[in-house]
Amino acid sequence: MKRQFLGTLVRSSAVAAALAMVGSGAAVAQQAPVVTLKFHTFMAPQSNVWKDMHNGWMDKVEKDSNGRIKFERYPAMQLGGTPAQLFDQAKDGVVDVVWTLPGNTSGRFPRVEVFELPFMMTNAEATSKAYWEYLQTFAKDEFKDVHLIAVNVHGPGVIHSREKAVKGINDLKGMKVRGPTRQVTKLLSSLGATPVGMPLPQIPDAMSKGVIDAAVIPWEVVPSVKVNELTKFSSEFDPKLPALYTTTFVMAMNKAKYDSLPPDLKRVIDANSGIETSGWLGKTQQGNDPKGKATAVERNNTITQLTSADYDAFRKAADLVDDEWVKEMNGRNFNGKQLLDGAKALIQKHTK
Repeated sequence: MKRQFLGTLVRSSAVAAALAMVGSGAAVAQQAPVVTLKFHTFMAPQSNVWKDMHNGWMDKVEKDSNGRIKFERYPAMQLGGTPAQLFDQAKDGVVDVVWTLPGNTSGRFPRVEVFELPFMMTNAEATSKAYWEYLQTFAKDEFKDVHLIAVNVHGPGVIHSREKAVKGINDLKGMKVRGPTRQVTKLLSSLGATPVGMPLPQIPDAMSKGVIDAAVIPWEVVPSVKVNELTKFSSEFDPKLPALYTTTFVMAMNKAKYDSLPPDLKRVIDANSGIETSGWLGKTQQGNDPKGKATAVERNNTITQLTSADYDAFRKAADLVDDEWVKEMNGRNFNGKQLLDGAKALIQKHTK
């Protein structure tokens, strides 16, 4: 009887110990820290970029982490500062993740400007992948101050004007046209326009006050800055041709914040970074071009399809922009021709 009692006691103790271990494991799982990341950008909350790209990426990271990564989401510079300060906000740890234009800080990231040169981009997905590979191949230290998550470009740039349709290159002469970055403003100057550099959020006020006569932006962002309401005319090239221009973007994370993540959460960020994420960002952004264009069609705005002859005229006038950029890169001790040829080859590779 005593032996039977001891056997029962041993078995009961073993079961209790096993249950305790299970309970302990569950407690550890429940106590696994939740990491909160602040995501900051200049894009408006009603923009397609914010709704589809940014929220889409953050939702996936949260899901892949089983809820252990949470985002505080701040569009429209809600945490303060200006669009030009976003990169440094990530670098300095004011916020954790940003999506911004390198071109907001003119000349600071010169090697990525190659993708903003005239008639470089084929489509946003392929060019975004080329942009990522270019950084790994030719400009690994361009964004050395942050943990790089992804890079992308937008769809073809379109000319939107208030009072006069741009039916050819001569119509741009004397027009005050907003450009997003210094290479795009150089392009506008080469086409005879008077370029006015300004961040996207300033367009509605500048347009309504007549500070600018026109703006170049892709279709997808038109509704969020009311360009469909503030202009009557839009001019675009055949989308099968290389785009008039595009703009480069970067999604970056504070280095110290990334380094502080536990290994499993680093793997979640890594799985949502890199060339495929870059391609997805570009594809998603350009994918909203038809939606943006539809808002101009609904208002009966005039949309001009520029011809192949116009394309040749624009391209010929813009040739000097490439030459100037190569010369500038050489002056900065980079091989400008190698960078330009390398970017073109990578775009061609990913477009195929």
